[in-house]
Amino acid sequence: MIIKQITSSETLIIRHKVMWPTKPMDFVMLPNDENGKHYGLFVNDKLTSVISIFIDDNIAQFRKFATLKEHQGKGYGSFLLEEIISLLKQEKINKLWCNARVEKTNFYIKHGLKYTNTFFKKEDIEYVIMERHFN
Repeated sequence: MIIKQITSSETLIIRHKVMWPTKPMDFVMLPNDENGKHYGLFVNDKLTSVISIFIDDNIAQFRKFATLKEHQGKGYGSFLLEEIISLLKQEKINKLWCNARVEKTNFYIKHGLKYTNTFFKKEDIEYVIMERHFN
């Protein structure tokens, strides 16, 4: 396994396939993708998992975190997220947060994120904002 920085366009196929396969490809594009840092986890030279990080005022948000379905449950997403957390700590980021699908919150709890009181719905999927403070 190797993690490396990739372009936002390299994230699109996995974002689309995993998160919103019934929507058009531009549905998984973010208006500020060019401002983010995008990382990919490669297994045997194949892009398997992606995550996009957006930093503003010493606070990082990760978005569009996805692992190909055939590779889920193998620890790849956990490995990628832990490496990103380690990188953010080195950069002295104060807080990491995300809009977590409610059905996936146990995964994020395992990585030290906690619920906030903010829940919302998008396209019939329930989300909660989760966060982790570093300092």
